[in-house]
Amino acid sequence: MAIKINTASFLGIEGNIISVEVDVKRGFPSFNIVGLADTSVKESKERVRASIVNSGFEFPIKKITVNLAPADIKKVGSLFDLPIAIGILIATNQIDFCDSQEFLIMGELSLCGDLNKIRGVFPITMEGIKNNIINFIVPINNAEECSSIKGSNCYAFKNLKEVVYFIRYRDLLPYNYRKVHTQKQFLPDFSDVLGQESCKRAMEIAAAGNHNILISGAPGSGKTMLAKRMPSILPDLNYNEALEVTKIYSVSGNLPQKEGLLTTPPFRNPHHTSTPISLVGGGKRLMPGEISLAHKGILFLDEILEFKKNVLEALRQPLEDKKITITRSSGTVTFPCNFMTILATNLCPCGNFSSNRPCTCTEYERKRYISKLSRPFLDRIDLFTYINPIDFKYIENYSKGESSKNIKKRVTSARNIQKERFKDENIYYNSDMDISLIRKYCKLNKKSIELIKKIYVNYNLTTRAYGKILKISRTIADLNHCEQIKEVHIKEALYYRKFISNDFI
Repeated sequence: MAIKINTASFLGIEGNIISVEVDVKRGFPSFNIVGLADTSVKESKERVRASIVNSGFEFPIKKITVNLAPADIKKVGSLFDLPIAIGILIATNQIDFCDSQEFLIMGELSLCGDLNKIRGVFPITMEGIKNNIINFIVPINNAEECSSIKGSNCYAFKNLKEVVYFIRYRDLLPYNYRKVHTQKQFLPDFSDVLGQESCKRAMEIAAAGNHNILISGAPGSGKTMLAKRMPSILPDLNYNEALEVTKIYSVSGNLPQKEGLLTTPPFRNPHHTSTPISLVGGGKRLMPGEISLAHKGILFLDEILEFKKNVLEALRQPLEDKKITITRSSGTVTFPCNFMTILATNLCPCGNFSSNRPCTCTEYERKRYISKLSRPFLDRIDLFTYINPIDFKYIENYSKGESSKNIKKRVTSARNIQKERFKDENIYYNSDMDISLIRKYCKLNKKSIELIKKIYVNYNLTTRAYGKILKISRTIADLNHCEQIKEVHIKEALYYRKFISNDFI
């Protein structure tokens, strides 16, 4: 009689329930794994054999067949080691596990029987709960991750021997998730920034409405300094947002040690040498890229014009759709990527254009440098701001600026307004509004309509740029606690739609 054990795998960030069926019978000694198993799964045979023996149990010298069902789903990874080993021990009557169908088991075994940390426990646990399985047996290093999900009973162990003893004696209570504060690390504060009030205002608006922003300026003017302080003014993630973010970090293997639910918005800062795959995701195992790791947080691209043009163009669709679908021979996955983008750049190769220092670049060199930012790409940026080198008077008369704590209060208040406004719309931020929602929530008075009409006609704006102006105006109005978008809000929004020249884009 074949033994059936519940386990699971994941594709993308979604879990799939897998049944491990183990059959042990007399015959020529062999160990076969079937059911569309990847090489990494077939390698588990030797790990399972050694861990059973080294844990003090008997490995059967018989014909062993393991089937991973359903057979049409490709199985990848080492998390099947533990359920296979438990199935063999049950099939050989070394343990009795009559209620095995009430448990979901996963874990990688070492040769000595220790349980190693695995990827994807978070989405697997969520999938198990959806399928009315609430009991989970996992490695001890995945305990926080598994137990942080409401409704789960997590039983965490260090090795195979402990798992067997638990099955026999049931002498362990579920692991109690204790929220740790390792993620509450020190965040740089906006009070450290001298002057630059206009740029700080633009950053506040961007944070309040989750808008994309491009900061330009000379080297050393403080672009990177401002960007790295952005996380300090963002509100913590709510439970549903934290679930989305933690799923991504779980499958990618980026979840910090001893961390359960991620409640701090992520901040990702990839290098300009990054490839398209590392940025948008994909590869042989269809892993999430930097844009998905920045979901519900910030993607900071420093020296944006040093990135290859094909890398920048790959961002166009995700910036608009807030998700990315990747199709490869191994399958099709969709990753969420609703993030705020902060771009920082110099305006020429030498960096001194539009600054007090002499620029050594020719007009042709400047145009060629800037041309990496295509018009369609710029259309997806909400705010543009220029940062001047700091005046010496701010250094001489040093005084701390407004703290991140105070700015965060205003940002949180504006986001709460949006949360209430969009509670029935399936979106979170002003930046997520489509044309129908813009018409619904961005109504203008007569003076505002005349102003934006004049700008639209004179500067030949696209409809996307028109929508951006209204979204920014809506956010500015929310920061000012105004229900109606006023002319002054439109004017401020227009101020942030200028890049390099005085032309609106």
